Amino acid sequence: MRNLVTDVPGLSVGNADDARLASGVTAMIFDRPAAASIAIHGGAPGVRDTALLAPGMTVAEVDALVLSGGSAFGLDAMGGAQAWLREKGRGFDVRGVKVPIVPGAILFDLLNGGDKSWTRMPPYWDLGHAAAKAAGKDFALGTAGAGFGATTANLKGGLGSASAKTSRHYTVGALVAVNAIGSATIGDTRHFWAAPFETDAEFGGIGMPGRVPDGALAMRVKGDARENTTIAIVATDARLGKEECARVALMAQGGMARALRPAHAPMDGDIVFAVSTARHPSAISARDLTEIGLAAGDCLARAIARAVYEAAALPFPGALPAWRDKWQEAR
Repeated sequence: MRNLVTDVPGLSVGNADDARLASGVTAMIFDRPAAASIAIHGGAPGVRDTALLAPGMTVAEVDALVLSGGSAFGLDAMGGAQAWLREKGRGFDVRGVKVPIVPGAILFDLLNGGDKSWTRMPPYWDLGHAAAKAAGKDFALGTAGAGFGATTANLKGGLGSASAKTSRHYTVGALVAVNAIGSATIGDTRHFWAAPFETDAEFGGIGMPGRVPDGALAMRVKGDARENTTIAIVATDARLGKEECARVALMAQGGMARALRPAHAPMDGDIVFAVSTARHPSAISARDLTEIGLAAGDCLARAIARAVYEAAALPFPGALPAWRDKWQEAR
């Protein structure tokens, strides 16, 4: 186990980013078409081709999912990944014509100090193509991919991932780009809200504070603008249809509430995709589905903390500090 979403068999992940732009793209590519659905709990989402993920819609499976920076400009990234898949002969077959199915979501990182002065064409199509091409089992966390330009209320955000096994040996994993309106840390401390769910000191092993400090429960946000979104994918090898994926996505949204304060706000666009690679041979029970959803939420909470823990600050005036810059010496 790498403690990455790629521990789930049947998928790979690739990043592409641009340090001058201070933004990037992360693509999850499936070895074969996979059932998927979505839960949107934030008030300001940005998505592409997600209506088909609803149970009952005709297209049952997707070829890839893409997370991107760039706000609405980043919706081009799905087209880049789609083009790469078409080059590989992948896609929904319509009388011999292959149409790759690539839903995705974006986050807002246009005011983080990077050079966004593109002219005719934003760079996200090319970044999406590059991210799909780079997909493999190992990938960078922190200031990487879709999390390259991400921030939280008080610290640099980033890209995070985590994985787990259920009691019946289904594999569950999470991938997240954390650009939250709120904070992943408890007040002004180095401690993460997700600390109770940590595994093997994956984000420092510092646990919870002896007591929650005064003021830590007060609302602390970036501001009132719609500049925030935490976008995530949870995956499992259990054999799920779109209906079961929708339930897992809904349960996994609880992981955001475990790791971020606040979550699901009007100025956030909090989104969770859930996907099944269907590689596990056993049929699931209702109890299995419940445990998979629980594990997905826990993995997402851990991945959020890892994203902030692994991030490096951007080299621009006024950039937020990274967790490691502020708290490394106190570990």
